[in-house]
Amino acid sequence: MRSRAMLSVTGRRGVTLIELLVVVAIIGILAALALPMYRGQVIRAKVSEVTNAVRTIATGVNHYCQDLTAGGGGVAFPNCPDITSIHTSLGVGLAGMPRISAARVIQASGVIEVTLDNIDPVVNGLVVQLIPTVQANDSITWSWGGTVPPAYVPKGN
Repeated sequence: MRSRAMLSVTGRRGVTLIELLVVVAIIGILAALALPMYRGQVIRAKVSEVTNAVRTIATGVNHYCQDLTAGGGGVAFPNCPDITSIHTSLGVGLAGMPRISAARVIQASGVIEVTLDNIDPVVNGLVVQLIPTVQANDSITWSWGGTVPPAYVPKGN
């Protein structure tokens, strides 16, 4: 014969309100932590698209400078004040890149500047720069700069 206490424990089905509230609270805490991290990763991924395009411009600048030095001249940077001139002078097309609203290569310094757009309000309108340093052998090394927070810009060159 079964006792009443045993029947109440074994015959129980479902969850109590307290158990349900604990589960909902845990899910809420995890969501509160995960959503900002997810947003940051999405911004980094979109900025990464832009930095890949900037590296492509830097490759074009490198080729431009190599052509000048191979002809006996010194290192000089192209005059590319806008996206159209980057395309015509360096052969780099940025028209299909919706995350860039403006781009230029500053002739005096060789700095490549790109203005971000269509990414996130945190970074829209900010500038990513790729800054050249001409070495003694006329090779060029690049470093990142600009107004975009460092958390969103790639490490190194």
